[in-house]
Amino acid sequence: MMNSFGATSTADNVLAGINLGGKRVLVTGVSAGLGVETARALVTHGAHVVGAARDLAKAERATSAIRAQAANGGRLELVQLDLASLASVRACADALNADGRPFDAVIANAGVMRTPFGHTAEGFETQFGTNHLGHFMLVNRIAALMAPGGRLVNVASSGHRYADVDLDDPNFERTPYDPMIAYGRSKTANILFAVEFDRRHTARGVRATAVHPGGIRTELGRHMAPDELDRLVAQINAQLAADGQPPFQWKTVPQGAATSFWASFVAPAENVAGRYCENCQVAEIAEGPLSPVSPGVRPYALDPQRAKALWARSEEMVGERF
Repeated sequence: MMNSFGATSTADNVLAGINLGGKRVLVTGVSAGLGVETARALVTHGAHVVGAARDLAKAERATSAIRAQAANGGRLELVQLDLASLASVRACADALNADGRPFDAVIANAGVMRTPFGHTAEGFETQFGTNHLGHFMLVNRIAALMAPGGRLVNVASSGHRYADVDLDDPNFERTPYDPMIAYGRSKTANILFAVEFDRRHTARGVRATAVHPGGIRTELGRHMAPDELDRLVAQINAQLAADGQPPFQWKTVPQGAATSFWASFVAPAENVAGRYCENCQVAEIAEGPLSPVSPGVRPYALDPQRAKALWARSEEMVGERF
């Protein structure tokens, strides 16, 4: 089972033969791309999905077909969540806690990438505040709803290799802003958050992991100019050719969603917990030079002491202890 899926597997391949009836799953970012495909596959296989989105009207349009075609007992409901506003995160968490129904999985999928320099409602750098701190607060505030045997899956990225977290200057107050460095910091934070969340909740049977979906053309890249993306792919292909490797291939959205499902429902928990997964496999530690598309996770992203330090700094930033 551990080796039967790979880079070209789709969400439906991974979930084939699996009945998710009775499972309740929270998915963030269900207004486009991976979030919509994640919700679709879950509902198709019988799960009750709570889909969170900043723009509910957009999410309604994006998921209308899912709700219309729901079968096998699966269903989708939407809740409002703006990860760039801690007030919105608190309101969403409060509503879910008041409802009281448990979750079998939380897939923290929403995010932004390579944004211009800016700030969230509370003044945090946009990418770190949205991608990490918003999810950090949401997940911790609803952690008691996660049922024993449940899993947290943080959607991270190979972009974590651009930068470790900077706990001394997370908001680029003294560091020159670079959108890719900021993205890298936020994605490293996603992985470290999974590492420490897993350590804290293992005893009650709730585990956490982080996944890289792969290179996919979605709205996530909307802040990149088309020619910028083309130049990046050309550079990657030149390097791959020099290394005697085949050219880069984009993943489809269904292929991009596959690893989230593999880590949530297929792989044994003890194999993926506190780890970083890609292409439906647990990634190896990678040191030294790497091409932008080569597999592997940087050791700093899985460092347990770094994970504890990030947790403490994150609590300080959001003004709450968990």
